[in-house]
Amino acid sequence: MRQGLGCLEQSVVIKNTMRSEQINFVRTSQLSIAYYEFGDAHGWPCILSHGFPYDVLCFQACIDSLVDASAYVVVPYLRGYGPTRFLSDKTLRSGEQAALANDLVELMDALQIDRAVLAGYDWGGRASCIVSALWPERVTALVSGNSYNIQNIPQSMLPATAAEEASFWYQYYFHSERGRRGLTDNRYEIARLLWQMWSPTWQFSDAEFEATAKSFNNNDFVDVVIHSYRHRFGLVAGDSAVAHIEAQLEQQPRISVPAITIDGSVDGVDKGTAHHAPQFTGPHEHRVFEDAGHNLAQEKPKAWVQAILDAYLLSKL
Repeated sequence: MRQGLGCLEQSVVIKNTMRSEQINFVRTSQLSIAYYEFGDAHGWPCILSHGFPYDVLCFQACIDSLVDASAYVVVPYLRGYGPTRFLSDKTLRSGEQAALANDLVELMDALQIDRAVLAGYDWGGRASCIVSALWPERVTALVSGNSYNIQNIPQSMLPATAAEEASFWYQYYFHSERGRRGLTDNRYEIARLLWQMWSPTWQFSDAEFEATAKSFNNNDFVDVVIHSYRHRFGLVAGDSAVAHIEAQLEQQPRISVPAITIDGSVDGVDKGTAHHAPQFTGPHEHRVFEDAGHNLAQEKPKAWVQAILDAYLLSKL
């Protein structure tokens, strides 16, 4: 294990998680981040970041192939998920994009990872995109589900098409106190419905869903999710600790690192992002995974791994 600049906490074994491997913890400025690591620590670093409402298990089928390709793989639980915890009761349970990106940078600092391939989708893809845009010197290459997904909050009140607006029902639901109560009481039902709507061809089992749903029992899950979907529409204030990052994101910074972006052909929430190409100024390729929905890595692990390996090779050209 790499000895980081942050405080590495005692590792424990948690059953029924990522291949029943040992789980590690590292302290950042706000969190005790739970993460798994695989492969030789001297290999090329690759950090896999999950989205909502998923967890680290979405990458389970990707690990062996990446390790076989000499990668050192780190898979963290995002804030509000699984064993990751806030260090202080006084910290805002922010789910804003700047906080997610700052967590990723601080995780890299704590593990003394200077540069890494960043691969993620949904919330994790957003964090990966932001780090790639604002700290390109820390990023070897980027793999991003749904391309450039840095939120343009100043423009968040501009309406989309009727079909797109309909697919965002859960976001508007979370804007209300009824939605907060609904997520508190019915988090598993809501998450399962989103899995079905967003990935209509994915035949996941009850066991697969239930294994992931355990991560939603985190005491901060509801607060972080609600804040995320309110902040992106400018309905609540962000965390002052990351306001300087959020200010930079208002400029919609372009991404210069080598990047491979991906859509699922039957994604039920993001209908195609090839038009984001102008936001990528470095070597860039866009791919579409046929018969895949939103949960790209778990639905198409071989194709996801190939995208990571190709992005890594792209960085060497």
